Amino acid sequence: MRKAGKSSRTGKTHVHIENNRDLGDVFEFTKQALEAARRRNPAARKRLSFTVGYDADILENALRTADALIGWNFDRRDLARRAPRLKWIHSIGAGVEHMLPLGWMPPGVTLTNNRGIHGERAMEYIAAAVLMLNNRIPEMVTHQQEARWVPSYNTSIKGKTLLIVGVGSIGGDAARWATGFGLDVIGVRRSGKPSRGVREMHRPKALRKLLPRADFVLVATPDTTETHQMLGRAEIALLKRGAGLVNVGRAGVVDYEALRERLRAGELSAVLDVFDPEPLPSSSPLWGTPNLIITPHSSLDDPGYYVPRTLDFVIENALRLADKKALRNRVDLKREY
Repeated sequence: MRKAGKSSRTGKTHVHIENNRDLGDVFEFTKQALEAARRRNPAARKRLSFTVGYDADILENALRTADALIGWNFDRRDLARRAPRLKWIHSIGAGVEHMLPLGWMPPGVTLTNNRGIHGERAMEYIAAAVLMLNNRIPEMVTHQQEARWVPSYNTSIKGKTLLIVGVGSIGGDAARWATGFGLDVIGVRRSGKPSRGVREMHRPKALRKLLPRADFVLVATPDTTETHQMLGRAEIALLKRGAGLVNVGRAGVVDYEALRERLRAGELSAVLDVFDPEPLPSSSPLWGTPNLIITPHSSLDDPGYYVPRTLDFVIENALRLADKKALRNRVDLKREY
């Protein structure tokens, strides 16, 4: 284990925040945002020091004394040598699939992620997506693009079945909303542990038995070695005609080509927020696929609170690091989430 301690330069725990400009303003951790977070968390002024960089402009110098590295994408080669004091790395996203495989992690360093930060915004998007599917909005949008007047009717959502694949922070919030709307919620999670709002919880091996029961499927699981193509061609074929699918997890979990074939046949509808690659190329056949709503991986992130909430979380965890307490949102390196 790496020795815990204070930065030799300031006597404080040194936290370096690494920005990537190509992520856009929603994910920019400016010095102004950091100062506001320090005002909200007075202990940070006395006990923590911060550096803020962009696209590796000061990364090498900061790593020499950094106890913690906060960011999305950075040069991960030979970190043990470049960052001899490093004890904690935090990914500003909920998933860490862009960092896989995790063999680059230096021994004794803890990896955490941003799960739970999306909060109300995620639940609102999922609610809108499921309600759109129940009201056949993707189908009507397709008819609109074709200039066709085709009245589309459906029954109330109450009593229908929502299958949540990946009942974590986002999936758990969705379950509580769905229950309040009268949906029957069944779920899949690796542990199989119960969760509030989920009437039946199952392990992944039960997925194929559950899919034919679902009126709606919400995919909210990360893309790991275990979950990659979890909804493959065979699983997509099990969805009943008229079912709808929402993916806010990762594109690699679902066979989009198999899904696209059933969308084109008018058998399913879908709302997709995640793709591979991103941005989705203009040449992708998904753009012209009927019965599909595409949102450009921007539906769960709120520009009003994503950065402030993340900074508050980072400060809380940095203080825990300084006090040698266990960090929140630890990533299991073997499970990859």
